[in-house]
Amino acid sequence: MVSSPFLFYLFVAINTFGEDLMLDIVSTDEWFGEKFGRPIIIGGPCSAETREQVLATANAIAQIPNISIFRAGVWKPRTRPGTFEGMGLQALEWLAEAKEITGLKMAVEVATPAHVEAAMKWGIDILWVGARTVSNPFSIQELAAALGRVDVPVLVKNPINPDIELWIGALERLNKEGCRKLAAIHRGFYPFEKRGLRNIPRWEVSIELKRLYPDLPIICDPSHIAGKWELVQGIAQQALDLDMDGLMIETHINPPVALSDARQQLNPQQLQEVLTSMSFPTSTTANSDFSRCIETLRQRIDSIDGQVLELLGQRMKIAEEIGRFKQQQNVTILQVNRFEKMLRDWLEQAESLDLNSNFVKSLLEMVHKESILRQESVMRVGVGEKKFPC
Repeated sequence: MVSSPFLFYLFVAINTFGEDLMLDIVSTDEWFGEKFGRPIIIGGPCSAETREQVLATANAIAQIPNISIFRAGVWKPRTRPGTFEGMGLQALEWLAEAKEITGLKMAVEVATPAHVEAAMKWGIDILWVGARTVSNPFSIQELAAALGRVDVPVLVKNPINPDIELWIGALERLNKEGCRKLAAIHRGFYPFEKRGLRNIPRWEVSIELKRLYPDLPIICDPSHIAGKWELVQGIAQQALDLDMDGLMIETHINPPVALSDARQQLNPQQLQEVLTSMSFPTSTTANSDFSRCIETLRQRIDSIDGQVLELLGQRMKIAEEIGRFKQQQNVTILQVNRFEKMLRDWLEQAESLDLNSNFVKSLLEMVHKESILRQESVMRVGVGEKKFPC
């Protein structure tokens, strides 16, 4: 498993370099011929439970400035049977009524072609594909064929595990079937051990997706990352600070009685308070002094990065030389005691330099792995007698 953003970026660069990474998509301003603004804010309950709940929540959300999209689960893919799995077709009728009354755009999750057909019948404006469906290429391909026949925006959640190729594959399958109104939803990744958050953000995955597809809007779902309503604002702010294009925040008229995910939903008043208290940074500024300062600092970083790469190149040459002498003397490549000493030394120096110990450990592991690979390559070739240089 990738243990740091640095390692992750390297892995993706190696595995995607040279590939065609184009998506034929339109901007969000072209979705409905109207400007949504940035960030796009989507609010609504985890599930549409009753007509009264849907209408009350939609009416309250419609009063909050800058929210134009209402979300609600109609078909709920639950982990175990016997739990609330959504109200199905009758919920679509409630959403259609809420749309007529409030003017909000309606968004629901779909997992089958039949879901797509039903949603279109009731005038649903936006469809999203859930994490479980994205994790199955067979399901995505079947769904893509249906979605390619309708002209609505499709939001694609990340898969359950941090597999960027699977996420990209889902977007590509949809795009190839004719879906041009696409956006991604970052909702975090399943943790294999219990932690403070429901899902691990792994921001580096969505950052890399944005790097590969700069025109693809990425919307964050802080509710599913947080798992607790009181943590939603912090996650949402972090998403905007990382230049995410929007937020999907679960909002229920009375969260404590919600039939699904009650703990992570805000009520409309809390949602308004969260949005009012947050800052909304921009990716650019017209301040010339700021631009000059940033450019100067970036030039210094570029210079340092060049030196780092040069030193890494020198280090690998020395590792190859060590491999030649190990091969000559029939000595094993891996020297555990040596690595443990290096790790202690690196971590001690990292502390003095105010560097994150996990980052430094991950960096050493990556450098050490590359050194091992270099030595293996040298030893497979074989060498003749060579005098020791020291």
